[in-house]
Amino acid sequence: MPAAPSSSLRPHVLAVGFLLLVVTGAVLTDPVTPERARLAASSTASQHAFRSFSTDANFAAGANEGTRVAGGAVLINKTLGTLSSAGRTWAWSRWTSPWVSTSHPFTQLIPSWNVSTPPNTAVQVQARIKTTTGAVGTFKTVAAWATRDDQFHRTSAGPQSGPLVRLDTDTLKAASGVSFVAYQLRVLPLRVPGTTATPVVQSVQAVASRPATAAQPTSARLFGARELAVPRYSQMTHRGQYPKYGGGGEAWCSPTSLSMILGYYKRLPTKANYAWVNKSYADPWVDHVARVVYDYGYSGTGNWPFNTAYAANLTGSAFVTRLASLRGAERFIHAGIPLAASISFGRGGLDGAPIGSTAGHLVVITGFTAAGNVVVNDPAAPTNASVRRVYDRGQFERAWQTKSAGTVYVVRDAAHPLPARAGSTSW
Repeated sequence: MPAAPSSSLRPHVLAVGFLLLVVTGAVLTDPVTPERARLAASSTASQHAFRSFSTDANFAAGANEGTRVAGGAVLINKTLGTLSSAGRTWAWSRWTSPWVSTSHPFTQLIPSWNVSTPPNTAVQVQARIKTTTGAVGTFKTVAAWATRDDQFHRTSAGPQSGPLVRLDTDTLKAASGVSFVAYQLRVLPLRVPGTTATPVVQSVQAVASRPATAAQPTSARLFGARELAVPRYSQMTHRGQYPKYGGGGEAWCSPTSLSMILGYYKRLPTKANYAWVNKSYADPWVDHVARVVYDYGYSGTGNWPFNTAYAANLTGSAFVTRLASLRGAERFIHAGIPLAASISFGRGGLDGAPIGSTAGHLVVITGFTAAGNVVVNDPAAPTNASVRRVYDRGQFERAWQTKSAGTVYVVRDAAHPLPARAGSTSW
């Protein structure tokens, strides 16, 4: 019997992915030519590689321990033991990806997942890295997660530090002087002992990043003007609502942004889902989304992979990735896919914004003007009517790239295929 997995959980987590090349039992990688390696080492621009396991063939490249692959998903076949997680005892099985290598060294990894969890089930998500010197880190528990919160409180795994890597909420980050060349992802489907239900793991993915090492020039416009018809909701109209889920207002930029994207696809939660919300509250679906993405580990609604994991159950596909410039975002808008983008800026950093500065904020990129400036639904606006904003391209790109390194939620349905990309690059 395989060794029981670690059961220690602390607050924080993350995620993303898309896999193109499968070699059973081997490392998954793109070919690295000497010229490609030279350019990667000398570049000061950000570099991102995105992979996803989402088909029978993808999953078959990994190792099943008490799991089985069927219908493009990983399921429990038999449980191998029990563990304690987030205050409950669970029976567990385990699927582990092959090593995924990248064509450039990286220093950060964000995992994400698409999983449905019937009653009495949950999942743990883990990741580990390999350094440029060949050292292998231990698996870090990123999250214990479920769609429901009536039997189980989803939680990120708190700060986990070591000589090679630390876990910072939803991101694995290299220790000083360390760089990575490969990673593995692991999912533990869990169920209450004595029950027969199984989580359905439809995909697990990650984006491996080396953030820019120097300020980059503003990107050039790629396409002409286009704006998507994304509904507009203000987080500020929810100020003071449901303190146990963050209390609305400044705390709800992420669920409000996600609600706007779900509304665009006409996949907002149903009235039956948000029937628990006070009838006097406007846009009650925002309150519900805040509840179902809430991370009980760090007590907030801004866990990136928690937001995409919930959205995937409504639209069919969602993940976290990073884009090197607004040209990547333009490709998504051109494909009809709005993006939730993580930004931060100081005083005077974003002209026309409804807030003067922020250490971290989510907005929805809905389009671009003919001049290449960014059309945004900014939930920090005081009313729904004032949510739409147009931000200077250079200012917005800096606000987006400087701290979050271009992090976005990609949420889509079957009618909106992803834009093309080269190899494992992130658009």
